Amino acid sequence: MAKATQSRRELIEKMQRDQDRSDKRRTWAIVAVSIVVGLGIIAVPAVKLIEDSRAKSRPIAAVGVKAAAASCDAPTNDPAGKSADHRPDGEKIAYAVSPPSSGPHYQTWAPFSKKFYSAEDRPPVENLVHNLEHGYTLLWYSDEIAKDKKQLAEIEKLAKAKLPDAADGGFFIAAPFHASEGAAWPAGKKIAFAHWSAGPEGQSFGHRQFCDALSGEALTTFITKFPAQDTQEPGLR
Repeated sequence: MAKATQSRRELIEKMQRDQDRSDKRRTWAIVAVSIVVGLGIIAVPAVKLIEDSRAKSRPIAAVGVKAAAASCDAPTNDPAGKSADHRPDGEKIAYAVSPPSSGPHYQTWAPFSKKFYSAEDRPPVENLVHNLEHGYTLLWYSDEIAKDKKQLAEIEKLAKAKLPDAADGGFFIAAPFHASEGAAWPAGKKIAFAHWSAGPEGQSFGHRQFCDALSGEALTTFITKFPAQDTQEPGLR
């Protein structure tokens, strides 16, 4: 009887030891998974910060296709009116060219700190034209690109990249231009650059350049030709 009792006790003790080992393995597994998840939570923003830092040091000319592959038209010289034609916010303005390169605009401009807009957060065109008055170059992209996540990501990457010195430290915005907001663009063109120059002897001109594809190299040439300081109201931020 005593021997049977001892065997039972030994069996129970063995079961308890096995359970303890199982519990420890489970605990370590939970700890390991928690560490991995925690590192992942930390790593995601860290990776984004590194990517953003690299993007800021990359020149815009390195983004998109080469200028020769973008099939860009020659820049236009659109006659422009007076710069200080400010209209009440909310008033609908019909522009002479599409996308606009000058013209009446709202009293309020788009924030100078924001370089990229999607279809969801873009301000009215009339606000962005006010930015043109202050020396900005606008990159307008078509509805077709707005629906293409890959191309949209490339434009956002360009907006974060290093601008040429002629952009005066950041006078640039990329934003969508909807087909319903103006006349049709030339066939096949999905990208348009725009700038509003002061012009000689009191004259002023708007400039547009249409391209089939995104080319940071072509944009660099455009900004260099029409720098931020060549504008109606230079130096304002």
